Amino acid sequence: MRKVTQLALMMQSKPGVLATLCATLANAGINVDGVCAPETAGKGKVRLLVGEASRAQAVLKQAKLRAGIEEALALTLENRPGSLAEVAGKLARAKVNIKCAYATTTGSGGQATVVLTVSNVAKAMAALGG
Repeated sequence: MRKVTQLALMMQSKPGVLATLCATLANAGINVDGVCAPETAGKGKVRLLVGEASRAQAVLKQAKLRAGIEEALALTLENRPGSLAEVAGKLARAKVNIKCAYATTTGSGGQATVVLTVSNVAKAMAALGG
C-alpha cells in the first residue's frame, strides 16, 4: 500500500472531453496510470492517477483546465474473491469512508491494483497496517 496523489477535475459529459484531457497530458509526456470518470447529470468528476501530479496540474492549468489534488491509497491485492471485501471491512470498522474506488487486474489470478479515495488517509493506512 502506498499513498498517492491523484488529480480531480469537474468536467462536462460530452464527446471529446476525456480525449482532450488525456491528449493534453500525453503531449506533455505525462502518463495516466489510472482513471475514474463517472457521470452525474451531464457532469462528471474525473480522477486521474499520474506519476507527476504537481506538474500535470500545472500543464492542465495552462490548458485552462482546473484540476484539484487529492490524496488516495493505492493497494496491491490478490486477485481473488474477498480481497476487496477484507479491505473495505477493515476501513468500515475504523470508520473510514471510501468516497471513490477504481481498480484493474491482469486477469484471472495474479494481482489487482485498487485506488481508494478515503475520508482520512492516515487513519486508513493505520487500519490497513501501513
